[in-house]
Amino acid sequence: MLCRGVVGWRALRWAGERAPARGLRASPWARSAMPSWVIDRYGSNEVLRFTREMVFPIIHFPNEVIIRVHAASLNPIDLSMRRGYGATALNMKRDPLKLRTEETEFPLTLGRDVSGVIMECGLSVSYFKPGDEVWAAIPPWKQGTLSEFVVANGNEVSFKPKCLSHVEAAALPYVGLTAWSALNQVGGLNQSNCSGKRVLILGASGGVGTFAVQLVKAWGAHVTAVCSHDASTLVKKLGADDVIDYKSGNLEEQLKMLPLFDFILDNVGGSTEKWALDLLKKWSGATYVTLVTPFLINMDKLGVADGMLQSGVTVGSKTLKSCLGGCDLRWFTFFLPVYVTTASGLCILACIQPVIDEVFSFSEVPKAFLKLEGGHARGKTVINVISRQ
Repeated sequence: MLCRGVVGWRALRWAGERAPARGLRASPWARSAMPSWVIDRYGSNEVLRFTREMVFPIIHFPNEVIIRVHAASLNPIDLSMRRGYGATALNMKRDPLKLRTEETEFPLTLGRDVSGVIMECGLSVSYFKPGDEVWAAIPPWKQGTLSEFVVANGNEVSFKPKCLSHVEAAALPYVGLTAWSALNQVGGLNQSNCSGKRVLILGASGGVGTFAVQLVKAWGAHVTAVCSHDASTLVKKLGADDVIDYKSGNLEEQLKMLPLFDFILDNVGGSTEKWALDLLKKWSGATYVTLVTPFLINMDKLGVADGMLQSGVTVGSKTLKSCLGGCDLRWFTFFLPVYVTTASGLCILACIQPVIDEVFSFSEVPKAFLKLEGGHARGKTVINVISRQ
């Protein structure tokens, strides 16, 4: 048996049910369903559905834990996944051996961030115990955090900083790990080599951007941030040295008037990549890292094999072109191996100030999606799950 009972006596107590006598294990069927927001098909906001009958998470592997969700938050990837983005690749990750009899991912729960309390631990988990307050970023191929409970690999979980509330903590894991992985693991920046470097962050007022500004500033870089005028005060408060309003004129021309950069983090994509490489110092090791990649889109359109081939051709040609031009173009995606082990990365996030745009109750999840979909985020959209009670 791989776990200490799917639902232990602590879980039953927290769920408001009567606990079994000490020394006995509860039946796995003692709690078989839970409240959750799910989708049964891909589409716009009306596909979100609240249910009290979502299957209760089960520990399948000895290194897994079940977390009672106190707070979660939304990320742009949740909007994209709601529309079907990455479904081909994610389904391949969910069932690589095609063991399921039904080829469907539904009902699917979205949400990647969680801050909550450990409810149950697998047998090989010795570093957590029921009652510990933790936070985590759940990979997109797993059931998400817009539920009462969620199961996570122990390597995806870390102790929540005591200085942060659950609502504050839920704002950090996914965007924090994205920013840290892109800057450090992909871009090669760290506290020992960043001092004095000129760093440009495109899309600086969103979840990843607000984190990235704080991190590279803490490492000693000179930070130029691009955002709208109404977000400039926030971004300056986070540490940006220069703030450029992309609405005040031609962004490319504004940036070309500044000294060249050592590093660019692109959270925006689109046509930016066509001219942003010219803003880098040539033949100096300057690097451009973009978070907007063609991998999942190509797989959705062309299938796994053709999609990977097309992505490889695109990335290869653009990387070669950038190298011949004297700079380094790199792509970042959630599927990079450096992203899989998140617990060590979470320890770095504790020193970063969470930036929260708005907090919604669990009953307001569709409203929270509409808020995020409206754009112009000033930090994170957080769901206070436990407040529903």
